[in-house]
Amino acid sequence: MDYLKKHRKVLYHSLLTNCKLNTHLHEVDIRATEMYDRIVKQLKEQQGVTEQLKANDMLAWTQAMNNIANQAREIVNDEVIYTI
Repeated sequence: MDYLKKHRKVLYHSLLTNCKLNTHLHEVDIRATEMYDRIVKQLKEQQGVTEQLKANDMLAWTQAMNNIANQAREIVNDEVIYTI
């Protein structure tokens, strides 16, 4: 919603006046969450981040998961959030 308010004012006001803002935000949230989960899963497989790594080296696993989460968040923001 903040992105729409700041960068897509016409769309924001159109959705708001037509009482479709909450529906739109909910749809974007669902799409973004599904994409994020899918990307995290794919990146974990590609980078070999497993439960075994978690058991053997918690710090390495945490670093890898933080990196994956940041990568996934950037991709989702670029492809879903900021392309509205």
